[in-house]
Amino acid sequence: MLKFKPILVKIRQMRVDKFLNVVNITKRRSVSEDMCKSGVVSVNGVVAKASKDVKIGDEICIKFLSKQAVYKVLAIPETKSIPKSAQSEYVKQLS
Repeated sequence: MLKFKPILVKIRQMRVDKFLNVVNITKRRSVSEDMCKSGVVSVNGVVAKASKDVKIGDEICIKFLSKQAVYKVLAIPETKSIPKSAQSEYVKQLS
């Protein structure tokens, strides 16, 4: 009898406040935390807390005073910071 070992696939996730900081949408993580506490950040149409995990394919909407920006998550960074020139590899601005 053959025994198969299940393959575990780790789905990359990252907190929304950390993601916004790492991909250079906000300058500091504390700024993105405050934005989440204020209720201006939503993930897939639901207002998100700072601890909400984002994954590939999620849409992050940030409501500013006069406009809103919508980003689609293309990849999750594995490092603590990325260069600004590499931002397009991780997020795509939809509006």
